[in-house]
Amino acid sequence: MTTVDIDTPEGRIDALLSVPDGQGPWPGVVVVHDAFGYGPDNEATSARIAAAGFVAITPNMYSRGGRARCITRVLRELLSQRGRALDDILAARDHVLSMPQCNGSVGLIGFCMGGQFALVLAPKGFGASAPFYGTPLPRHLADTLDGACPIVASFGRRDPLGVGAPARLRKVVEEKGITADIKVYPDVGHSFANKLPGQPLMRITGFGYDDAATDDAYARVFAFFNEHLAAR
Repeated sequence: MTTVDIDTPEGRIDALLSVPDGQGPWPGVVVVHDAFGYGPDNEATSARIAAAGFVAITPNMYSRGGRARCITRVLRELLSQRGRALDDILAARDHVLSMPQCNGSVGLIGFCMGGQFALVLAPKGFGASAPFYGTPLPRHLADTLDGACPIVASFGRRDPLGVGAPARLRKVVEEKGITADIKVYPDVGHSFANKLPGQPLMRITGFGYDDAATDDAYARVFAFFNEHLAAR
C-alpha cells in the first residue's frame, strides 16, 4: 500500500493505492471514502479489496484546502452531480486504467457519501458499482441511473438516513433493466462496514460497524465484481 499523486483537471491530488500480491493483471476498483474523510479506516478497506484480487485506489476527496471547506464543496457537487469531486473520481479511474497491473476494467465502491457518488457515477464508464448505504439516495434517481452499469448495493434496515431507499432503488433498476443485487441487512444501520470512532454512541443513533454484515456484503461485492469486471 502506498500514497500516489494522480492528475486531475484541477491539478494533482493524493490517493491511496493498494495492489494485490502475485501476478496480474487484475480489475481495478476506485474507492470513494465516506464523509469522515481519508483516514485509517480507508487503509483497511483498501487492503481488503486488494487481498480479494483488485487494484484499489482511493482518491483523497478533501485534498484541496481546509477540511470544513472541502466537505462543503464536495457535498454541494454531489447534489449538483458535477464539479471537481466527480472529476477526481474519474481521474482515479483513468489512473488505474493506465497501470499495467490493471486488466482494463474498473469498478466503483463507495461508503455513505461515497455510496451516493457510486450511484451518480454508475453510468460514467465503470464496469460495476457497489454503493454501501449510499443514503440519502441521489435526487432524480431514475435520470441519474440512465445507462448505469450493474449495481450491487448494501443497506442497513436501521439506517435513519435510508428509510425506503432499498425499495426505491429496486424499483428504478427494475424499470431500467439494470443488473442489480440489492440486499438489506436487518440488524444493522448506517456505516456498518466502516470502523469509525465512537462506536457505542453510533450504534444508539442507528450507525455502527458489524462484522457479519460487513463480511457478507464484501463477499457479494467481490463475487459480483468478478462476474462483471472481466478483462476488456
